[in-house]
Amino acid sequence: MENFEMVKAIEDFQTRLNELEKAIHVDEMKDDIKKYDDEMNNPSFWNDQKKSSIILKKSKILKNTLETFNTLKEELNDLQFYFDIHKAKEENLENEIVSLIDELENKLSSFEVEMLLSNEYDNCDAIIDMHPGAGGTESQDWCSMLYRMYKRYAERHGFTLELLDYQDGEEAGIKSVSFIIHGDKAYGYLKSEQGVHRLVRISPFDSNARRHTSFCAVTIVPSIESDINIEIKPEDVRIDTYRSSGAGGQYVNTTDSAIRITHLKTGIVVTCQNERSQIQNREKAMNILKSKLYQLELEEQAQKIKNINGATTDNSFGSQIRSYVFHPYSMIKDHRTNFETYNVDAVMDGELDGFINAYLKSDYNVR
Repeated sequence: MENFEMVKAIEDFQTRLNELEKAIHVDEMKDDIKKYDDEMNNPSFWNDQKKSSIILKKSKILKNTLETFNTLKEELNDLQFYFDIHKAKEENLENEIVSLIDELENKLSSFEVEMLLSNEYDNCDAIIDMHPGAGGTESQDWCSMLYRMYKRYAERHGFTLELLDYQDGEEAGIKSVSFIIHGDKAYGYLKSEQGVHRLVRISPFDSNARRHTSFCAVTIVPSIESDINIEIKPEDVRIDTYRSSGAGGQYVNTTDSAIRITHLKTGIVVTCQNERSQIQNREKAMNILKSKLYQLELEEQAQKIKNINGATTDNSFGSQIRSYVFHPYSMIKDHRTNFETYNVDAVMDGELDGFINAYLKSDYNVR
């Protein structure tokens, strides 16, 4: 690498860090961290468990962001130091400098994408519902493959997955599944997965080894922790209780502790069977219902604006966001961003960062 290329890279890094410093409001961030630290040092801080957990989460996010920003600044200073020695010809450090430039580019790009997650609910956990399309066993098996993909994605990023409801397929796979992924900006990252996922492969359930196309609908809403101004009247819902059941009997309960809440006006159904008691399942299901109703309200407002502007959105089951082709060739392509990869095994093992980053960048450019 020539010296002028090194200079250009260093100047580019400095410009991007300066822009980030303004965008994330570093001084305000430091003030907020101090404010939260003062609150946590108050003896009465733990009196309100819900409020304290929210503050702890916000403080952690701010501290992690500030720490990452400061680390990037230090690494840029190290890069400049190495380059100054190299330029003075005191020592040939070209290999070290090229390595540092590549490393800093990767870290800075990842941080820039993370900072794109600045929408109101991007910091929330993600509530995910998955329902296979028509096709019986074939589609239900596809649903189980996607469920494993999201579990592996959560593990890769240090997130935790909380299962809410799991219904086995009739012969194989999953008939439906609901879960929450807990983690820093989980909804911000995973909102890009909302939509219909299409699989093309040679069916393992077809004795004639024919090619099949399967669909699975993935719905994702933020788990909103703060109080939501959504009133749910008793007459607006139907609450059913049933015995918990799940994969291989591991979620089976001997009492009717599982809860299914149906919102009669919208048809939204929320089920929860993960908690030990009916009261806990009911409370969690009601909170999830509030999140979904609030999200629906926001989407309806956004749709009205689109209609005024003459924009329409096809949300039919056939409008897939991504195609996973296993035969006659191997490729996964996102139809919104045109991002594609031929490494099918890695994606199905939870490597979704390429798709997510492409979506975030394209969504940011459209705003």
